[in-house]
Amino acid sequence: MNQSTNNKRIAKNTIFLYLRQILIMAVSLYTVRVTLEVLGEEDYGIYNAVGGFVAMFSILSGAMSIAIARFITYEKGQPNVTTFRVQQIFSASLLIQVGMGIAVCLLISTFGVWFIENKMVIPFERLDVAFYVLWFSALAFFINLLSVPYNALIIANEQMKAFAYISIVEAVLKLAVVGLLIIIPLDKLWLYALFMVVVALIQRSIYAIYCKRHFTECRFVMAFDKKLLFRMFAFSGWAFLGNGVIVLKDLGSNVLLNLFGGPVVNAAQGIAMRVNTSVYSFVANFMQASNPQITKNYAAGNLDEMHTLIIRSGKFGFFILLIVLLPLCVDINYVLGLWLSDVPAHTANFIVLVLLYSLVDCWVNPLCTGVLAQGNIKSYEIVLTFIYLVNFIASYVCLRDGLPVETVFVLNIVFKVCVLFALLLHSRSKYGLSIVRFFKSCLIPSLVVFSVSALFVFALLGKEASDFGLFFMRTLVITVFTSVTVYALGMTRTERFYIKKILKEKWHGIYSQIQR
Repeated sequence: MNQSTNNKRIAKNTIFLYLRQILIMAVSLYTVRVTLEVLGEEDYGIYNAVGGFVAMFSILSGAMSIAIARFITYEKGQPNVTTFRVQQIFSASLLIQVGMGIAVCLLISTFGVWFIENKMVIPFERLDVAFYVLWFSALAFFINLLSVPYNALIIANEQMKAFAYISIVEAVLKLAVVGLLIIIPLDKLWLYALFMVVVALIQRSIYAIYCKRHFTECRFVMAFDKKLLFRMFAFSGWAFLGNGVIVLKDLGSNVLLNLFGGPVVNAAQGIAMRVNTSVYSFVANFMQASNPQITKNYAAGNLDEMHTLIIRSGKFGFFILLIVLLPLCVDINYVLGLWLSDVPAHTANFIVLVLLYSLVDCWVNPLCTGVLAQGNIKSYEIVLTFIYLVNFIASYVCLRDGLPVETVFVLNIVFKVCVLFALLLHSRSKYGLSIVRFFKSCLIPSLVVFSVSALFVFALLGKEASDFGLFFMRTLVITVFTSVTVYALGMTRTERFYIKKILKEKWHGIYSQIQR
């Protein structure tokens, strides 16, 4: 399959995911507003703190989830792949996830109860409800674990429209949950945690039904390959180090913020992470459409195409996020006031810092996919573990010494840059990616566009918007200016030619329809 065909598939899959995301983002942002109003800052913070604690246990399962996605996609990229071989990987993956889920639930039921009762800052009168949130969150976590092999099949087969449709169902269900919270006269926090279990169960069932109907690989077989299992466990063993310390850093920060700031700071962080998820999802959709091709190109031995795709994914992912990020950050206080009736302290600062962190992650994501594709991740995971462990310790020390809670997010950005350079060194060593080429073709164009656009925004547009009309016009001007800057300074001649070709084809198609 040639590169042009792959590019068209990536573009098609990205369009499916973007159409989905426009609806999901609108529903998600509205859901956060109403949920915060219904639960209140304190209960919303408790849910995020306890849910973050449960998610920390993904250290036991996340590494295997990475292995499942990598091995299924890699196998699908092999020239002589067989259905039975993929069925073996799928079946082994399903059993492993069940075992991991049971282990996690047992740990949460014992250590989790002790930790919440003795270590977390939760009002005494809400402690009993917090335990229910813990158990419901654990059950939802277990259900989501079982979805991993099915998600990996969808990604490996590049059927991104399935994610589009299923995610729309998820968004509608969460919107329905908000409505039920308002009308049902029970404890709102307890009820919200229960409904999240129901949503997870419905979503998991839809994934399973879709995969069984569309993929012959989605069949459980008892014939296991011992060598394959050994390779998967060896791969996940090293991924366990990196994945575990990432969980410690990301979700452990949630616990640190609770210990040093209380539930209200957790509420601010929860809002910031929800905004980041909605905004970054535009990039994640693009990455999700291109990542399978990175792995498949490596499996097929097409290293030059793999390198090109990694560089372009990093650069264009950065541009996509920047176009959304700049107008939001410039008028963040106005947006929060328009969106939420009661804005917790620190929310605006958290959102800006988390989005800047995500900008760096745009470069990291495709490089990480390349590293996972080649499979030899021992040295990288050791370095990654050291970087994120220092990151977490530094966050704790800074909070302990009385520095503001925003320091945690600033440190995350600094250490994410360290991860980027570690990935570049490993990529050069393991699959021949040129660091000079990555700088010239990805980092430098990205930073030039960022600098020019940011200078325009902050030097020429002045203070924040005071009304919706001004906000709309400023957003339009920033978006157009940033897009033009991307086209003029961020793209190569070949990329500009390709964009113009696509636009001409779309215009001729629309014009032909009008003529008819």
